[in-house]
Amino acid sequence: MADDDDSNRDGELERYRQAAEDALQQLDWCIGYLHGIRKTEISRALAKNRAHIRTELLRRPEEPVPAQQTDEA
Repeated sequence: MADDDDSNRDGELERYRQAAEDALQQLDWCIGYLHGIRKTEISRALAKNRAHIRTELLRRPEEPVPAQQTDEA
C-alpha cells in the first residue's frame, strides 16, 4: 500500500514539474516576443522573474533568454 502512495505521489510530482516547465517555455516565448518588439524593460523584468522561478523554486540552473543575451538597450 505504501508503494502505491509513493508511486502516486511521484507521478503527481512529475506532472507538476512538467506543468512548470511548460509554463516556463511559454514565458520564454513571451520574453522573446517582447524583446523583439523592443519592450526590453518588460522583457528584462520577466527574465529576472523567470530566473528566480527556475533557480529558487525548481532548483534548476538558469538558462539565458533573448533579453539576457543581447547588448541592445
